[in-house]
Amino acid sequence: MTTESEAPVVLVNITEKAAEKAKALLEARELTDGALRVFIAGGGCSGYQYGMALARAAEEDDIILEQSGIKIVIDPESAQYLSGAEIDYVDDIMKSGFSIFNPNATKSCACGSSFQTADGSGQPRACGS
Repeated sequence: MTTESEAPVVLVNITEKAAEKAKALLEARELTDGALRVFIAGGGCSGYQYGMALARAAEEDDIILEQSGIKIVIDPESAQYLSGAEIDYVDDIMKSGFSIFNPNATKSCACGSSFQTADGSGQPRACGS
């Protein structure tokens, strides 16, 4: 009897382009042992908003991932909203920067940096505030 097992869901994936950009930013700021911090904050125009920052080190309760030569740190509260998300880097005529595709988002703002989940949690604010 053969059983198929599903591949485990990785908390977040980072594309090669995003990993290269993150590495370049960390090197430019002399944070070679640093990491890309990905987090969720309340108050986006759809309820939650994505945030990213360069971190010198992980916090005690952070989830630490290593992919494509880059460390990614995520706090446990944000992790529940990011499961299965993909971090990419876009550089085109309309927009340049990191972007996140999040399968947990049921609604998004046109800006793409704010979302709402199926349970409707998060407190929306007007765009630009």
